[in-house]
Amino acid sequence: MLEEARKLLQSYFGYETFRTGQEQAISQVFEGHNSICVMPTGGGKSMCYQIPALVMDGTTIVISPLISLMKDQVDALTAAGIPAAYINSSLDFDEVRETLHNVQQGAIKLLYIAPERLDSQIFLDELQGVHVPLIAVDEAHCISQWGHDFRPSYRLISRMMELFPNNPTVLALTATATPQVREDICRILAIDEEHTVMTGFERANLTFSVVRGQDRERFVKEYVEKNKKEAGIIYAATRKTVDSVHEMLVKKGIKAAKYHAGMPDQERKTGQEQFLNDEVTVMVATNAFGMGIDKSNIRYVIHYQLPKNMESYYQEAGRAGRDGLPSECFVLYASQDVQTQRFLIDQAQDPSRIPGELVKLQGMVDYCHTENCLQQFIIHYFGDMSAEPCGRCGSCLDERESMDVTKDVQMVLSCVVRMGQKFGKMLTAQVLTGSCNKKVLEFGFDKLSTYGILKHQSAKEVSNLMEFMISQDLLAVEQGAYPTIYVPDGGRDVLLGKRKVLRKGAVVTKQLSENDPLFEELRKVRKELADEAGVPPFVIFSDKALQDMCSRRPKTADSFLEVNGVGANKLEKYGDAFLEAIRLFEKNES
Repeated sequence: MLEEARKLLQSYFGYETFRTGQEQAISQVFEGHNSICVMPTGGGKSMCYQIPALVMDGTTIVISPLISLMKDQVDALTAAGIPAAYINSSLDFDEVRETLHNVQQGAIKLLYIAPERLDSQIFLDELQGVHVPLIAVDEAHCISQWGHDFRPSYRLISRMMELFPNNPTVLALTATATPQVREDICRILAIDEEHTVMTGFERANLTFSVVRGQDRERFVKEYVEKNKKEAGIIYAATRKTVDSVHEMLVKKGIKAAKYHAGMPDQERKTGQEQFLNDEVTVMVATNAFGMGIDKSNIRYVIHYQLPKNMESYYQEAGRAGRDGLPSECFVLYASQDVQTQRFLIDQAQDPSRIPGELVKLQGMVDYCHTENCLQQFIIHYFGDMSAEPCGRCGSCLDERESMDVTKDVQMVLSCVVRMGQKFGKMLTAQVLTGSCNKKVLEFGFDKLSTYGILKHQSAKEVSNLMEFMISQDLLAVEQGAYPTIYVPDGGRDVLLGKRKVLRKGAVVTKQLSENDPLFEELRKVRKELADEAGVPPFVIFSDKALQDMCSRRPKTADSFLEVNGVGANKLEKYGDAFLEAIRLFEKNES
């Protein structure tokens, strides 16, 4: 069976060998063992059930939480010549009937369904009599109440398993599961712990960075401007921030879309399709966007505001670089984001989950303040304590010069004390910069000795300095409806001249990749073919495949088959167009 699996990997997907962990997971499926597979986003989890589905008789059922994921996966499988379908709320009654008829006739190898379908006895009755060798549970952390994305309907999977007299094998797959969540998954799905496949949590092609105490708006403008040809996602915690960041980018002439739950369905859908189809390069969104988005050529993910926990962060950041090419992930940290996330957690429907969510939020805050390796911090969080420093993250490569800012910090601290330690950051910055704001004058702060002592700086710059001070525990925030700042012990030592304060220079934005004229030509060909087929460009070929074409410059069908990600089906469909584009490019080059 494994030999046949390797042949199908080459003929359908264009890969000569399995990635780490894939062969072990597939072997366990063939041996009939219920298994759990923990691989990082982009690690190739889907291949662990798609290949067995092709080898085994019958229809493999894939339980998947989001419509967008199903559509992307089915589009990609259909493009590779594999009969696949999905059933979810986007289909009308007749389409569901037709799909079920095809499944009952044995014409579908992979059927994707939403977990909510398991609530319907009518739907389950329709599946009786279908030969199902394998049930794949994608995003399996949703089954655990300890998971960051718990969905009660996932608990109905065990009910569905009883439908099939042949006892289908179960394969649970996730990218983000702490030891506690993995234990929960195994218990609920009757998986022996020995049948765990873990390839590690490291994403070797991703560079992680945290930017603290800087002007976020300026950072995003500069970064996106320098990488305007690259696809990226900018996440924000609130709809209001999504709207303002999107508006800022559009005014700057950047092709950007937005996505949040407050938008009309059609507007959200249009924006998502524009992003998937490379018609816009940037998606600004809340965490409502992206779970299951299979777009492989996302080169960067920026969290404009603090994510709610490490599981969510790693999953969202992991949408960058699914094709294995170098990609970047940033968190732009500001202390007020902690208050925003606390507010969102307090709104949670289940009060019993709030204490646990606050503990997870603190883990995210700790990540933003560590001076140690960021990738190592993430991997340790997920229970693998053997990880070494990665040597490529923002902490490992931080060579910025440090400047002595003790005097400016003392001025800020002195002003906070003179204002009675019961006002917010913005008013303090206005006093320091000599603002004639009504509130400043009303409180008589223009009479303070610290009034205007930093007037050579803007209020925004002073506010950023205070963000830096908060991140270094030189200032502290009293949370409440109106957060106020006060001087903790660390700040008192600076005020009394007992310690110096050094601040590193700003993180400088950079361009991700060099311009390659052939790559741009192949991108155009890919876009034309995608538009004709009505699918996103990455379904035709990934950026990694295009880069491999650029380096190999194949001249014949046989040499085109050697390109990473080119199988017989894709050679037949698209080979001529790309070979002709390469031929014309080389002719014009000479």
